[in-house]
Amino acid sequence: MSFAIDPALLAALWKERHPSGPPIAHTFRTRYADRWVRFHSLPGSKRYPESEDEYAIVLDRYNTILDKLFAGTDVFVVTMDWSDTATGPAGYPTPRQMLHPDSISWWTESEQDDPDPEFHTHTRLYADRRRWNRGCLDGLLRAVADEALVEVFVADTELRRIHHPYDGGADVILDTPAERDGVRDRHTDWLSSHPAGL
Repeated sequence: MSFAIDPALLAALWKERHPSGPPIAHTFRTRYADRWVRFHSLPGSKRYPESEDEYAIVLDRYNTILDKLFAGTDVFVVTMDWSDTATGPAGYPTPRQMLHPDSISWWTESEQDDPDPEFHTHTRLYADRRRWNRGCLDGLLRAVADEALVEVFVADTELRRIHHPYDGGADVILDTPAERDGVRDRHTDWLSSHPAGL
């Protein structure tokens, strides 16, 4: 069940907490590098699940970290689409509306630097607020694992902790480096062997 949110108040809170930039999920890793950790979704850093057993592993890993961050609290769930106009139809079909039906339009980030309007893009974010319960986002998370949805993230209502699932894993932003280290150290077998943690 979703609860009503005020998009203007949520935008103001984002700007207060994150003055370094807009809520575009793929930028979080570099903007919050001192509080960031990446977990991979499958053993051996395999990117895409190919069986129901592998989907079960992916969902368990996503939900385990989400539980650690948000158990017993409300969260904001954010999904995205984009268009070549601010209010036009989505630029590509996704299951976003079906999987996030109670979301409201929250934020539009427009890129209009190119002089040719054909190359203007408008990233549109949609949000809802709900009580976190393990499994409540499994349909959405499964779509993320299949890359049917991108730029999804889940945040606490103070926007201090962020979980950005992607096809292959999740980027997690904690409130402090020490908190990041604690979460990371409990799941070392889900980390990348890459020296930069990618």
